[in-house]
Amino acid sequence: MIPTMKSCSSRSRGRSHAEVTAMNHSFLRRMALLAAIGFCCLAGCAEEEPETVRIGVALYQQDDTFLSTIVQNLEQQAKERETADRKLNLNIADGRGSQAAQNEQIERFLKQGYDVVCVNIVDRTAAAVLIDKARASNVPLIFFNREPVEEDLMRWDKVFYVGSDAEQSGLLQGGIVRDVWKADRGLIDRNGDGLLQYVMLEGEPGHQDTLLRTENSIKALTKAWVPVEKLANDSANWQRGQAHTRMAQWLKQIGQQVEVVFANNDDMALGAIDACFEAGMSEDQLPFVVGVDATPPALEAIAEGTLKGTVRNNASAQASAMLDLACALSAGEGLNGIEGLKNGKYIRTEYAVVTPENLDEFLP
Repeated sequence: MIPTMKSCSSRSRGRSHAEVTAMNHSFLRRMALLAAIGFCCLAGCAEEEPETVRIGVALYQQDDTFLSTIVQNLEQQAKERETADRKLNLNIADGRGSQAAQNEQIERFLKQGYDVVCVNIVDRTAAAVLIDKARASNVPLIFFNREPVEEDLMRWDKVFYVGSDAEQSGLLQGGIVRDVWKADRGLIDRNGDGLLQYVMLEGEPGHQDTLLRTENSIKALTKAWVPVEKLANDSANWQRGQAHTRMAQWLKQIGQQVEVVFANNDDMALGAIDACFEAGMSEDQLPFVVGVDATPPALEAIAEGTLKGTVRNNASAQASAMLDLACALSAGEGLNGIEGLKNGKYIRTEYAVVTPENLDEFLP
């Protein structure tokens, strides 16, 4: 309760008129200060809350090393982009390799009114169904890393793809081996027969990156007139453990004949190296192993000398492109200023070769 002037006066009996006047002035100043504080508080409550952009991110499998790198970049860059007026809220969902589970996760994002949904789709043939659901909810979709067919992307003008050119990655990976063969053939052709004997660890069957990396890595050699002999190939589904198993089987069957191991991604390349060490090989006895992605563990393996090269799949640039699109779409802005957007649908980042010679350029 605010004391009245009367109560102040009653407590001031016996004091001089000057003292009472001073007390009253002090009392009034305190009341004015309290009123000012109250006004400021009310004004603060009336300020608008910062805009929150809600972005759902649906992954085919979060324990994939490259995808986890994309997620780390998304989370870091989202924090860096926040301002007093705008917050970025990411919700990551792991489909664990199940399209049915991923469908449920995306439907939940749509029902909860997310501004944008980013999808690393489990089964690219399911894209049309997801696009139709998103269109019904008027929530833009950004596919990434796993590219739907063009026909599906054209179903709606608010569907996009962020990724890279798998053909380029295959050619660059093959180019690493080609350049070493041309410069110092003895580093690869250990039996001296003039043939490059290789095995191929492939990603998920039917995945466009699997097909294009497998085909073009060898094309880079044959176009340069490097004679090759395929000893074995099999799918290891992007997984280090599965690659370890496949390579262990090949070593028992064909042993020292393997001169080069092509792996469609770094995790499988590292699995092959694991199997070689488990079989008792020394570092000098390892075949020439190359991967794709330039994940942190792969860069460490290049520094150690066990992995001979990889091709960087630019996770940071892809995360940045996804956030560029998400922020523009949520704000209802035009997309003309989005860097790298082609045909109103695609943003493709460039690959880069990583070898011991230029490793320092790619280390954190």
